[in-house]
Amino acid sequence: MARTDRVGRVIAAPPEVVYGALLNREALEAWLPPEGMRGRIERWDPRPGGGFRMVLTYLDPSGSPGKTSDATDVVDIGFADLVPNERVVQRAVFEADDPSFAGTMTMTWHLAAAGDGTEVTVTAADVPPGIDQAAHETGIASSLASLASYVEAAG
Repeated sequence: MARTDRVGRVIAAPPEVVYGALLNREALEAWLPPEGMRGRIERWDPRPGGGFRMVLTYLDPSGSPGKTSDATDVVDIGFADLVPNERVVQRAVFEADDPSFAGTMTMTWHLAAAGDGTEVTVTAADVPPGIDQAAHETGIASSLASLASYVEAAG
């Protein structure tokens, strides 16, 4: 059965600043990897129909075996929809031999003005069953916290 995970938070930056950080290669490399990981973008094409390939490396792989190798998760992200300052829809496919990580997960980053900031809600639909829900939601929350730190420090 398809699963949907959802995490949100308010970020003290306007929607246009948050949206910009969702479509900037250097910004994504800085804030997208969850705590305990680092990321490197190998391919970059920020337009609808384009996308990117990110290699996420565990800083300590002993407790978190990767999906692609013992120390890495490699994910191909396609941009399905880009609505400036409102929404980024991504289609994510992990490179993995384990069929429990197969399939395309849709990640929707919804931005809504909230006072002087932005309420960011991330909805992950069709999450592969091999991805633990609690760990996934914790990872998304970690990325959102890093996004907040990144854009709030820039503003």
